[in-house]
Amino acid sequence: MKVCYFTATGNCLYVAKRIGGEALSIPQLMKQDRIELTDDAVGIVCPVYGGEMPKMVRRFMEKAAIQTDYFFFIYTYGMNHSVAIPNAAALAAKAGIRLDYVNTVKMVDNYLPGFEMKNQMENAPAKKIEEQIDAVCRDIAARKKNAPSVGIVQKIGMALVRNTMGRVVLKDTAAQHYIVNDDCIRCGICAKVCPANNITVTDQVRFSDHCEDCYACLHACPKNALHMKNERSAVRFRNEHVTLKEIIAANE
Repeated sequence: MKVCYFTATGNCLYVAKRIGGEALSIPQLMKQDRIELTDDAVGIVCPVYGGEMPKMVRRFMEKAAIQTDYFFFIYTYGMNHSVAIPNAAALAAKAGIRLDYVNTVKMVDNYLPGFEMKNQMENAPAKKIEEQIDAVCRDIAARKKNAPSVGIVQKIGMALVRNTMGRVVLKDTAAQHYIVNDDCIRCGICAKVCPANNITVTDQVRFSDHCEDCYACLHACPKNALHMKNERSAVRFRNEHVTLKEIIAANE
């Protein structure tokens, strides 16, 4: 089994490791000229951004040639997974892949403009995260099938979400508005955890125009020197079961 994941603060990497099999970083796979994955089971684990999957995961599904008897898709989210489930089914169909199973795991949300991170972390036990992951693992081990249908209502909903979130949230230039304060020591960790190679660190931190809006750089900065104007607090998060070294290995 191969499990392809996209992670910023460790949630999806943790879920991928819990599912088992060979965990493969989507940002690393995207560096290949051709992506060919063959196994008895192949899955994707990624977060919900703006009501759907990250931009890079969408490109991955369009690029990868996947041959498998069982294809699954797991989303992590913090508040609402919106049209993410039919979105996965629609993209799989477009890529010629039969989606057998899709599910969600509600976890700590790293969306700084929407959540006060201290509250998110304090309320994590109430979400019963481990129980959710256990259920997903059992379903995948049993090769459970629950493929959703995608009708006209779902298609309209997906188009509305994409058009709205593309204008409001998921902007390629989003990082150019981040604030780098005087605590920055130019250690380069922000660049190393960026899955999109959007950050360059020399005498200063520079952001390019292909941001994934994942907030990995904001949460990983060891000096808490990166901020957003509209963030709810300066508290930062990383999944307790994942190390910074693992996130760097996945995204650098």
